[in-house]
Amino acid sequence: MTAIDSRVTTADGIVEGSRGKRTRRGTISWKGIPFAAPPVAGLRFRDPQPPHPWPGVRDCSSFAKAAVQAKMYTAVAPGKYQPIGEDCLTLNVFAPDRPSSRPRPVMVFIHGGAYILGTAATPLYDGALLARAEDLIVVTIQYRFGPFGYLDLSAYGTDDRQFDSNLGLKDQVAALQWVQRNIAAFGGDPDNVTVFGESAGGSAVLSLLCAPAAEGLFARAIAQSPAPDLTISADSARVYADEFLRQLRDPDRRATSIDPDAEPIAPEEAQKLVTRASAQDILRAGDRLMKFAQVAEGADPIPFGPVIDGSYLPASPLQTASTGKTLPVPLVIGSNHDEGLLFTRLWNVLPDAEKALVRVNDEESRAEITALYDGGNRDLVQLSADSVFWAPMVAFADGHAAVAPTYVYRYDFHTRALKATGMGATHATELFAVFGAFRTAIGAGLAVGDWRSTGRIIRSVQRRWGGFASAGVPGVGWPAYDTDSRKVLIIDDPDRVESDPEGARRLAWRKVHVPA
Repeated sequence: MTAIDSRVTTADGIVEGSRGKRTRRGTISWKGIPFAAPPVAGLRFRDPQPPHPWPGVRDCSSFAKAAVQAKMYTAVAPGKYQPIGEDCLTLNVFAPDRPSSRPRPVMVFIHGGAYILGTAATPLYDGALLARAEDLIVVTIQYRFGPFGYLDLSAYGTDDRQFDSNLGLKDQVAALQWVQRNIAAFGGDPDNVTVFGESAGGSAVLSLLCAPAAEGLFARAIAQSPAPDLTISADSARVYADEFLRQLRDPDRRATSIDPDAEPIAPEEAQKLVTRASAQDILRAGDRLMKFAQVAEGADPIPFGPVIDGSYLPASPLQTASTGKTLPVPLVIGSNHDEGLLFTRLWNVLPDAEKALVRVNDEESRAEITALYDGGNRDLVQLSADSVFWAPMVAFADGHAAVAPTYVYRYDFHTRALKATGMGATHATELFAVFGAFRTAIGAGLAVGDWRSTGRIIRSVQRRWGGFASAGVPGVGWPAYDTDSRKVLIIDDPDRVESDPEGARRLAWRKVHVPA
């Protein structure tokens, strides 16, 4: 059978891809395609702009730069790191290398990383095996995060120098717009796009479901382990912008609280500070702002995320879902059984159990929740994780189910290796099934002793994700979720369906995560 051409003409120029080898045989990929102009110089802290057309043929055989972050978070192999830079607005396309009689469904993936780290070049996110197994197109995207993507400096703009907000979210919208313009040239169907993401990427999916600018850019959505509250209020955004500028002006500053009497920073000074600063200066000031947010005890404990600005993002995801105003597209949403265990061993960004209950103002509710997590340290970790991931996720599903078909899962599968490390079915482990990574170098070690079961879980999850992307139905035996039966698919080997798992905990948390 004839293979498809590795040379594709996009609206901005010709790209040359590369054919997969070994485990990726039968696929073709195009990496590092610009979907927006480089956000540098005068475009720093500005909305994404159309990409610059290029002459000739662009070599797209390797990933482009990761967004600016600490080097340690860009590891792609032992001792190998992805280059970083502000010129990071690119995407990658993975496809089967055989022609199709019909346009293929498209899945657009948004990586996670708490809105402060991550790269689409991470081997775990390689879309080749999913594209081949489900005969679809997979697109993975880079976007700005940290201070470059989620710091709102708009209050410091003037006629001479404007600043925009929600840049990371707007980058994701720009990537989806690129898909609409160009994916047909790769054999994809622009009318059949599913956006999916994990962790902060799953949270981004929920924000897209609440952003009017994203309407019409995707037909379905999958949110894996989202943290629905990972957004920033307008008031907090103003505080963090002010403190960031002070940190940028004085690298030795170590503020621990908000000073309401501090003299405001003038827009002209703010513009000079961010214009003259290097990317590393901005990154370091952002790191100090993270520490400030942790000790200042403001309403939003992380300073970077989509800003509830009343226009581009009119309201928080939970508020939008509770009022039935999310975009009415089918949704798959869920979390993992042992979500919090990853953070206790690698990088603990979860609040401790006491801080997880800060928003619980009613003493009776606080006592009720605490009583449901009385199994020692592991239960306290579960309480923290439930407060960030599971409980608000269920609240979002409750609201969205009223406007579009919604399918809820809990991922319980784990291998012997994951159990031995104390991880279990922890945060992000479902990605090894979604992308087939149990069969690649990055995940094969986790499948030792469980080769057959990992093969089954890969096939099961990929068929469900692929079936949902193709036709809006995630396979057989997975009923749609509603607030009467609350049927949830427990993804394991084999799958099963449960009604309202952990119902007592859900009812206790509902008082916290459903807006009044």
